[in-house]
Amino acid sequence: MKADLFFNGNRKFFFADRDLTAEYVKNNCAEELAHVIRIADETVNQSFKFDLRWDMEQTTKSVVFTGKIDWLYQPGDDPEFIYAFNRMRFWICLGQAYAVTKNEKYADAFAAQLTDWIDSVPHGDPANEKAWRTIETGLRLEYWLKAMCYFKGSPAITDDVMDKFTASVTEHAEFLMTVWNSFNLMSNWGVLANHGLFMAGVMLPETERTAAYTAEALRRLTAELGIQIYDDGVQWEQSPMYHNEVTHDYLDVLILAQRNNIRLTEDFIDKVHKMALVNVVWQKPDGSELSMGDSDEIDVRDITTTAACVFNDPVLKGGGYERLDFDSAWDVGAECAGLYDGMEPRHPESLTQQLPASGNFYFRSGYDDGAVFFHFHCGTLGAGHGHSDQLHIDLYANGEDIFVDAGRYTYVNKPERFEFKDGSAHNTCLVDGRGCYTYRDSWECGHLDRAVNRVCKDTARYAYAEGGHLGFMDTAGVFANRRVVYIKPDIFIIADEMYTAGSHSYENLLHGNYRGNLVKDDENRFRYMSSRNNTEVVFAGSVPHRTGISKTKMSRHYNAYDENSTLKTEWSATGFSCLFSVISVNRPDSAFCSVQVELVPVKSNFKNMVFSDSQIQALKVTKGGRSCLVVIAHEEYASPTDTFRAEGCTGFGNVTVFELSAGENETGTMLVV
Repeated sequence: MKADLFFNGNRKFFFADRDLTAEYVKNNCAEELAHVIRIADETVNQSFKFDLRWDMEQTTKSVVFTGKIDWLYQPGDDPEFIYAFNRMRFWICLGQAYAVTKNEKYADAFAAQLTDWIDSVPHGDPANEKAWRTIETGLRLEYWLKAMCYFKGSPAITDDVMDKFTASVTEHAEFLMTVWNSFNLMSNWGVLANHGLFMAGVMLPETERTAAYTAEALRRLTAELGIQIYDDGVQWEQSPMYHNEVTHDYLDVLILAQRNNIRLTEDFIDKVHKMALVNVVWQKPDGSELSMGDSDEIDVRDITTTAACVFNDPVLKGGGYERLDFDSAWDVGAECAGLYDGMEPRHPESLTQQLPASGNFYFRSGYDDGAVFFHFHCGTLGAGHGHSDQLHIDLYANGEDIFVDAGRYTYVNKPERFEFKDGSAHNTCLVDGRGCYTYRDSWECGHLDRAVNRVCKDTARYAYAEGGHLGFMDTAGVFANRRVVYIKPDIFIIADEMYTAGSHSYENLLHGNYRGNLVKDDENRFRYMSSRNNTEVVFAGSVPHRTGISKTKMSRHYNAYDENSTLKTEWSATGFSCLFSVISVNRPDSAFCSVQVELVPVKSNFKNMVFSDSQIQALKVTKGGRSCLVVIAHEEYASPTDTFRAEGCTGFGNVTVFELSAGENETGTMLVV
């Protein structure tokens, strides 16, 4: 095939003007460009390390080939290197470096490595199975086709090279046309593969067969969108990273469809829009996603920025970058920079957001970089990429994580996989030393769970979330329920309720960020201290408990971890018990104000008796000049007609807050009736 036929056909790719976009990134994206050129130079020298933002399984050490490249080389015990290596994301870096510099060494390396791989790793050879999984096949179609678009006009892309390229792309597409089953329907693998098939159909010269690729890919992608995406827009595998991989792929489909007049249904477009808006809800104030499930700490604003351009949505721009970033510029083209610059960013009206279908709830104090951000999870597992994280919480404030998810670290079926996946790696509660899920291997669970009792409410002064799960019911006969009261803007009251008739031991865990230190002030008072935060944690409860600080690990990127510290509060009880954790956010300066916490008795107005702690409890919380009373009922108490009385306040409801410092002593704010 003549190279000109590929480059000069009537199809439209991503950026419309390569040189205009190259000039834009050169002038506006210096740091990212330097990173990409470094990778391109290493690729020319056959040195490979995967540390791009969206490299799904990053590496920390370079693998160098001094002679012929061994495309199936596996360093260590993890085959993920082979998978990442055979996706060839680094070839896009070669193309981008070529577009900016016009240095033919990048085109020469691309042509040489491309033809070598095609000759060395043929499809159908059992020895090459690890290079021909469907997920790698689909990703190669994206990365190869995108990479080739940068090399228009290079003498390295001869007709012979183009012949090999188009023949191999066709072979990839034909292979994917034969693979469709229930696994692909339900897994991110199916989206990544069929997104590649769609790109092949659109970007190869048009024939009846390429039209068939496009039509079949869209049929599959529509089915996958319908089954994998919850009504709240979350991809069902409960991993922000894989959600964003899938979102990226659907955005690619929308961009190519719009540019090539391919009709998509309104439902298809609306669902992708909703997926993009999820990032606005769950990204931290610094723009990064939570390390939830099998996820890394990744700045997601490139995805959100691209989506803002695709949907012309100011709310998406509010969660994106101020200007087009490096990746979004190449996705939508620098010709869209003016449109994006002229878009006024907006934020969601409410600071309390919920993704109820997936079971994720979020509180914020604002949308600025230093705002308080809190996440509570009570939802589905998310299959193989999900962790034992029912009732887990995350806290971020003043530009820094405070209490964190430990991350994923590895996929290899070895102890470290389960160390990071287990309930003990999350900010939740264990019963009798175990979490709510048990594992058979890296991907399968032997014991499953169900989230129940999910509630979320927002008021002017407070917000509330609640959830429980059945994961301990059949093994320990314990129903675990967590309630979170947010006293805006900086206090969180967490009540961990354990309903049982038996005797059990419990652990409450709070994993601190490795950038700070956990210190003990007294038996029930601890602080997370760093250059940005001096956050207090006070534990209270009617059952004896003890808290210690232990050494643990947290992973922000695949193949890497840091040592951190964790608060572990232990108690034992027969029958019902409840532990309160009060978290008060402070900066480490003269504005620090300690929080005071006191359990106060709750009386029946009708019977003039003190309720038992298993029925209803009240917590008085004072910080500076503000004092609140939080009353939480663990079971019904109004029989016959009754109200409660605590600290001079009379009220009703399951969860009620009184603003004592404002003189409020009647009715209060009922968060749960």
